[in-house]
Amino acid sequence: MSEHILWHPNKEKAEASQMNEFLQLIHSKYQLSSTNYSALHQWSIDFPDLFWEEFYHYSKIKYSQDYTSVVDDYKKMPGAKWFEGSRLNYAENLLKRKDDKTAIIFRGENIVKRKLSYKELYEQVEKTAAGLRSLGVEKGDRVAGFMPNMPETIIAMLAASSIGAIWSSSSPDFGIKGVLDRFTQIAPKVIFAADGYYFKGRSFDSQEKLKGILDQLPSIEKVVLVNYTDNVQTDQFENAITFEELCGLSDEQLTFEQLPFDHPLYIMYSSGTTGLPKSIVHSAGGTLIQHLKELKLHCDLKEDDVHFYFTTCGWMMWNWFVSSLAVGATIVCYDGNPFYPEPDALLKLSDELNFSIFGTSAKYIAMLESEGVVPKDISDFPNLKAILSTGSPLADESFEYVYREWKSDIQLSSIAGGTDIISCFVLGNPMLPVYRGEIQCKGLGMDVDCWDETGNSILNDKGELVCKKAFPSMPIYFWNDENGEKYHDAYFAEYPNIWHHGDYVLISDHGGVVMHGRSDATLNPGGVRIGTAEIYRVVENMEEIADSVVVGHTIDDDERVILFVKMNEGLGLDEEIIKKIKTLIRSNCSPRHVPEQILPTPDIPYTINGKKVEVAVKKIIHGQEVKNKDALSNPESLDYFQNRL
Repeated sequence: MSEHILWHPNKEKAEASQMNEFLQLIHSKYQLSSTNYSALHQWSIDFPDLFWEEFYHYSKIKYSQDYTSVVDDYKKMPGAKWFEGSRLNYAENLLKRKDDKTAIIFRGENIVKRKLSYKELYEQVEKTAAGLRSLGVEKGDRVAGFMPNMPETIIAMLAASSIGAIWSSSSPDFGIKGVLDRFTQIAPKVIFAADGYYFKGRSFDSQEKLKGILDQLPSIEKVVLVNYTDNVQTDQFENAITFEELCGLSDEQLTFEQLPFDHPLYIMYSSGTTGLPKSIVHSAGGTLIQHLKELKLHCDLKEDDVHFYFTTCGWMMWNWFVSSLAVGATIVCYDGNPFYPEPDALLKLSDELNFSIFGTSAKYIAMLESEGVVPKDISDFPNLKAILSTGSPLADESFEYVYREWKSDIQLSSIAGGTDIISCFVLGNPMLPVYRGEIQCKGLGMDVDCWDETGNSILNDKGELVCKKAFPSMPIYFWNDENGEKYHDAYFAEYPNIWHHGDYVLISDHGGVVMHGRSDATLNPGGVRIGTAEIYRVVENMEEIADSVVVGHTIDDDERVILFVKMNEGLGLDEEIIKKIKTLIRSNCSPRHVPEQILPTPDIPYTINGKKVEVAVKKIIHGQEVKNKDALSNPESLDYFQNRL
């Protein structure tokens, strides 16, 4: 744990933030003990019904019918009912504006450039929704997207949700089996699919892959092909129309179905490699209120801001980022390789479009540094007020790199939560300092704690991330889980009635949070639990090493630590480097952390969403089968770990 403060918020800016505005409102109305974030957070978890009610009104959520109760029982997990009686529509809340302000800016690498105003977005959603209704899409039907991160994906999602249909998306970089593992579970009626996508300046056809998907997805009644790479081939499919044809099917005006707060909006999927992905159903109201809380208060997103997040449509950050439209901000969608044509491509785009918030992955920031990119040489990024990072723990060195080479006056928010809650447990705060290696705070209304193995709350020590009270963006259910058994086993088997997230964390006495990796990947040599992130922070800062994965290998009823390293180009793993690795780990971590074996590997497995997959490697070295390899961006890398020990 670091006590090194890298940034203090400017007093004037902090006082002008929406977080402070909300804090002052609550302090005045409820006489909080103090006007600091800690007091506000404590109040929000002591009185979750009051907190969520106050934010419901503060955020100006649009509804047609008011609620009769905020929550029936916030100690009931799962199953708490939020804002019963309320009627609203998610799409209506994102389409409140109908003016000429820019809603979406799109870049398909440096090849495709487009933008839509809020008025144009509304009109496109209106035509698309009318087309879907004419195809027979109704409330509760599933509409799927096999799409890049482009405007039509957002348009199709909003059109579906305006009707009360349920949206579920997968990006074109998923394999056929990966898509089928997801969509066959939910039996969508309509699928939107782009003709292809761009990567490193080249176009790739998605339609052959789409044929393979449709061959085994009999529920699809209509395919809507979206022109992106000028290669649409509707004649290749029995039941296909173009996006333009869909938009011309009907001139019916846009109506927003008024639905219960807990009406299903999205079906999301876990990205694990241990079997079929969990099909997680999220509510319209829960998603909306949680996203608005995080965007407005924790990110201080305002309608004049430009919000960018580098994400695919198969990652929950896409759903989170799109909710920025409910704030009235401009969002920037990017499809393609973030390092094309040069490693600084997104930084130049940030300068060109005046990003206010730059969202990315921890891996992207680490790669910027490894490529020798110095962002401040491109621009001083005058409008950039926050950099967000997620997907994996952000290394200490990446924190320092951002403040040294990118921008010194910036809110660097490492954030963590997940697909399971379509939001964050811990995240940033425009009123708090940034400590090296730490996430700034627990989210408002999130009763997050760190528990030891006996269920005791601990500070300044590592344990399990838990949440002790219900919150609106919990899944409403899992698809095809009639008795709720899968849902219960996923989060509540460890501690009854307490959400167990599966992250190994440390909470400091000043409220910061350090992520130490996934619990199921935690190392346990000699009965001492060690987070994998502790080792990565040391090893991946070495100039000789490009990447690494560390796992525990069980032998003779004990566990030994095995480290696989991917060397930088032109370098081999020799005894001198092995000795250096062990010395650095011993001095920066502890003797317990030192790997028993250090072995070379040409590649490290990652999910398509950019998460390192320790569990798959651990399975392979124990001779077990890895299922759901289609969740990986590079499944062939698993071959390198066969028969290595």
